Amino acid sequence: MHATGIFRRPALAHALALSGLCAATCPGLALAAAVSNLQFVNGLVLDGAAVDQSTGSAFDRRVGYFSDIYYDPAAKAWWGLSDRGPGGGVLSYETRVQRFTIDIAANGAISNFKIAETVKFTSDGQPLNGQAPNPASNLGRSFDPEGFVVNPRNGNLLVSDEYGPSLLEFNRTGQLIRSFTVPANLVPKVGAVTDHTAAPPALTAGREPNRGFEGLAISPDGLFAYAVLQNGAVQDGWTAATRGLYTRIVKFDTRTGQAVAQYAYRLESAGQGRGISSIVALGGNRFLVLERNNRGIGVGATLASSDKNVFEIDLGGAVDVSNVSLPAIGAFAGAVTKVAKVMDLDANTLAELGNQSPEKWEGLAVGPQRADGSYVILAGTDNDYSVTQSGSGTPLDVYYRFSDADPYTSSIQCPLGDTSNCSFTSGGAATTLPSGYSLLPGVLHAYTANIASYAVPVPAPSTLPLVAAALGLLGVGTRRGVLRSQHQAKRET
Repeated sequence: MHATGIFRRPALAHALALSGLCAATCPGLALAAAVSNLQFVNGLVLDGAAVDQSTGSAFDRRVGYFSDIYYDPAAKAWWGLSDRGPGGGVLSYETRVQRFTIDIAANGAISNFKIAETVKFTSDGQPLNGQAPNPASNLGRSFDPEGFVVNPRNGNLLVSDEYGPSLLEFNRTGQLIRSFTVPANLVPKVGAVTDHTAAPPALTAGREPNRGFEGLAISPDGLFAYAVLQNGAVQDGWTAATRGLYTRIVKFDTRTGQAVAQYAYRLESAGQGRGISSIVALGGNRFLVLERNNRGIGVGATLASSDKNVFEIDLGGAVDVSNVSLPAIGAFAGAVTKVAKVMDLDANTLAELGNQSPEKWEGLAVGPQRADGSYVILAGTDNDYSVTQSGSGTPLDVYYRFSDADPYTSSIQCPLGDTSNCSFTSGGAATTLPSGYSLLPGVLHAYTANIASYAVPVPAPSTLPLVAAALGLLGVGTRRGVLRSQHQAKRET
């Protein structure tokens, strides 16, 4: 697999001072930001038709790219999480995570993206599937993975899920080891009955459908995992007109699998499908949170008014809201502190996408440290496998021409794998797919930034043999990728 296009702009400084972008929206102006001198370096546009390392048809192997991104410093490995698969839970899809390699130059520029390994998630030898739960009261093997980390204590994979919501632990080959206990107030309920497919107002409590555990972070010592709901629970201010303004970050003890606290996070607004897509631990009480609306280039998305931001937050003064229903609007004194807005993901665009921002920025990770002490940060998009559904629920491939003013409005929809019986999204007679159209790509951006007191996850001494085994499993591909990075860095120094 390779990138279909690379567009590099001169490094654009985004030293986002608290008095600037954060202004009145950040209550924690007294706290100094850990992240500073953030600069966009370059971006990659990744082929929407690319396939992973599994077996099966090209459609089954199509890469969904970045519902989350994680960098494992112990193994020097990058991971990209795909979600429930094409078709929005309608099609059978064996859920998976991709280990990828990428070259990083001395200035932080990225190139040569390749998938090195595909790990499928299984339970008792059976694949966890992206199809929606059926019956609705039983989660079964339904799985919609959205957040991913590696626990430095044991090298296992932790994955958060939207359907449950769930937090599951897997070994390095994708076999389920255990499920964490999800707080009762987040389990979707219709009255007293668990229902994983109902929507409000029929759904009276718990996470909203398709708005479960969207992001996942791990403390540097691996003792705690932090799963965040994309939006608040139904009881946190949902109405027929709008969602509530607050969502929840849930702190889990990785030793017991139990939730030990919940924290209220205030979104910038409750409109335009805004929610949290990713959370990254910086150490101590500091985290990065990717908050976005549902505008931009995407499958079915409105193009105008794209708004995707990364905030640095501090949990130090937040109160435990495990037993509290959050307000729909207004102030909440015990909420998480937004220290600073450190990234505007719409500020840097790529020519291959017509200089428009993608809709689904969902992956965020702090990568390796550079020679000057700064860190590489990657942000990536979920491209929904470039698949939509007809009004009757039939999945369709979506092809775009990115030179158009609004690529989705002028897009073409085709039966899966068939480009001879297509039609324009806006309507019209059947047609063969014209030249100049392509599936929606994945997008990967590289940034550099200083991060004060950043705590890198380091394996406990007792797990070093596990890490060594993991490094052995990664094999020649990763070592070769590291050597390429080192060689390129020397060439550009």
